[in-house]
Parts: sequence; C-alpha cells; structure tokens
Amino acid sequence: MSAPAPFQRVWDAGPVAVDYLPGTGRDLVISFASVGHDPHQRPSPEFVGTAWDQGARHALFVSDESRSWANDPGFEAALSGAVGWVTSRAEIERIAAIGLSMGAFSALVAAHALALDLVLAFGPQYSVLPEHAPEETRWAEWCARLPAPRWPVAPAPCAGHAYLFHGAKDDWAQAARFAPHPRVDQVIFTDQSHSGLVPHLKARGALAGLLEAGLAGDRRRLLRIAGSAGGITRKRFEAAQ
Repeated sequence: MSAPAPFQRVWDAGPVAVDYLPGTGRDLVISFASVGHDPHQRPSPEFVGTAWDQGARHALFVSDESRSWANDPGFEAALSGAVGWVTSRAEIERIAAIGLSMGAFSALVAAHALALDLVLAFGPQYSVLPEHAPEETRWAEWCARLPAPRWPVAPAPCAGHAYLFHGAKDDWAQAARFAPHPRVDQVIFTDQSHSGLVPHLKARGALAGLLEAGLAGDRRRLLRIAGSAGGITRKRFEAAQ
C-alpha cells in the first residue's frame, strides 16, 4: 500500500468519531486529533503518514468534535469500541498512541483506558483549566465549553512508556507542571514553539524514527533521534537555566 485507502468509520457516537486505515503488521497506532484550524468543522485526522506507514501498521484516528480534552463521557467507550473492532479482525501485539496539543493530552488519558505500550505526546497540556494552569489562555474559548472535567490534569501512564515533547518558546510553563514519573521522559526543544515543533520534526525526518524506536522499546535510540533534532532532556534543560 503506497497511498491511504479511504478511511473507514468504525465508531461514531456523540462528538467522538474514530476512523480506521488497515495495515499488514501487528502494530496498531492510535492518532488523536488536536483542536484543528476550523472551529466549525470536525478536526481532521493527524499523523496519518507516520501512524499508518504505507500500510505497515494498522491505524485509528480519533476526532473529538466538542474539543473536550478527553472529558466527553463517551471518550473511553469510543476507544475501547474501536480498538476491539480492530483486534477482532487483526492480530495486534503492540499499541501506541500519538497526538499533538489536545491530541497529546488525549493520548495520555488513553493510557488509562487501554493497555498501551507507548505514548508520543507533542506539546501536551498539563491542564487547560485556570485552577491548574492560571497562565494558560490559548484555548480559553474551548475551555469555557468543557463538560465537568473528569480529567482536569494529564495523567501519567499506568503501563508502557510516555515521551512528552515540548517547545520551550511558549510551552515551558505547561511542561514544568508535569511531575517526574518513572514511565515518562520529557524532551525539551529550546528553539521550538508549540505550533512549530511537529513541523520541525517532520522536516528533520524524525517522526517515523521516534515511533519506530518507541514501539521497539529502544529508549536510548529514541532520545538520540530527538537529540539529533535539537531536543534535550528536561533535566539538562533545567540545569542550563
């Protein structure tokens, strides 16, 4: 497969929809959409090429039309329903989640709903709620519409490993709020912004390598790839301040 087949909608209940691209391997990657660019349209699938890898992996694409930061009551049911649909048709050995911004936050929440092996979270918010991140105003319009928050702050994974990537230009306040955790690595890109980080990594050809290394459980290689694109560990970043 060299080009994506048409997306197949495998879950559509409430604001959360999940689309599927079939693969030939035993890995499943779940991509969570950010808020997108058009508030009047459902967010489009993101990380399509990275997740699907020309059909080498099965891929699911989660879109939350309400932009709830995983707080919609049907979020977990959508995940378990869509993953169950895939695993009933394909032999899956490893499951990864990937996302940017709200999608990154949602990927971290997904690690509590599913047995994930890996989370790659780019620019995740620790929280978008004023009581937890009072300096954050970038998503105030969406935050004012949030349902009663079941996930007021981003959780650490219960299993597997999560890598959080932050652009220090405007995301350090969020990054600094994450507590150290044995299942989490934070990588800081000093010269990158929230919106510029993923395009930077794409331009450097690093996204595919980060996912491949993470799925293989090769932490050293993943951090080396991130380092080649300008990322340093949070510990090194704080020591340099």
